[in-house]
Amino acid sequence: MSDPANPLKAPLSTKSTVLESAASATQDFTPTNQICAHLHAFHVYADDPTRCVEANHYCSHLTEDIRQCLIYDSAGKNAKLIGIEYMVTPRLYDTLPPDERKLWHSHVFEVKSGMLIMPTPRGVPNGVWEAAETSEMRDVIPLYGKTYHLWQVDRGDPVPMGEPKLMLSFTDEQKVKMAVAGGLEELVAKRDEEFGVDTRTKAEKRGGIGEPERHPDADAMWEVHAKGA
Repeated sequence: MSDPANPLKAPLSTKSTVLESAASATQDFTPTNQICAHLHAFHVYADDPTRCVEANHYCSHLTEDIRQCLIYDSAGKNAKLIGIEYMVTPRLYDTLPPDERKLWHSHVFEVKSGMLIMPTPRGVPNGVWEAAETSEMRDVIPLYGKTYHLWQVDRGDPVPMGEPKLMLSFTDEQKVKMAVAGGLEELVAKRDEEFGVDTRTKAEKRGGIGEPERHPDADAMWEVHAKGA
């Protein structure tokens, strides 16, 4: 029987299982079949930068200037879909209105610090994958992202509750320190163990990736918080 107090523990009915199996064998899932990259990072709540959560991005290219990503709380079978992120090139970002640009974040620190990774697929040698990951990081580092989470899993909400939350990325070590109280160090350690990586080693190996110039409007929500603090 299902538990009304905890709907996440409710097992699938026989009907749901049969329908799920039939759909996967016969229906066309073209949009999700376009997913070409799994990126893992950590997102910060814009209205409370002490709170952070892990974010598994499953991304596809809409155009050469736009990527779109589904965000899950884990990479497991029963992962919760918690948000979305759009990434755009500087060329497109520059065309956005100033008030809109303030909602977007940069990826420079995430890449250079090793906090953004592309988990290694099973069976692929680490050395081979490191080269592929580094190439992807060079593509991602100039992009700007706009992210909203709909499910605040860090609160233990049984379903998505409340309004969507604008999320930020870390932009420097000072911002990282703000999230330590929210369990960031534990999240990073858990991620590194799960995917068999070392964040600090990633940072060292990315020393040769150049840092693009960041638009002054990007990451503005960090400044909004600082002024209100």
